[in-house]
Amino acid sequence: QMQLVESGGGLVQAGGSLKLSCAASGRTSGSYAMGWFRQAAGKEREFVASISRSGGSVYYVDAVRGRFTISRDNAKNTVYLQMNSLKPEDTAVYYCASKLSVPGATFRRADNYDYWGQGTQVTVSP
Repeated sequence: QMQLVESGGGLVQAGGSLKLSCAASGRTSGSYAMGWFRQAAGKEREFVASISRSGGSVYYVDAVRGRFTISRDNAKNTVYLQMNSLKPEDTAVYYCASKLSVPGATFRRADNYDYWGQGTQVTVSP
């Protein structure tokens, strides 16, 4: 089993920044691709970003490309999501997820992932 714990969410004004963290425990995160998803109230969970085992490959949904940056520190078993130029439509609960994978792979489907965190709320005010 792998446990994932997100942190760093909060309330920020439009145009501001937040950095989310996802700490992994229970398994060596270096064998896992990691992803960030979000779910706004009344909407389905959507993919935000994914990063491969080593961090060499990343992928973003178009809505956040150029504003968000996913990164990881395998020595700390932590993945990050730096969010800049935040917009009210970024308001959601943000979840991190992990998937045991081969090198270089990233994943965009929620059902690809094996483990999930409990989520952290991000609220962007106009």
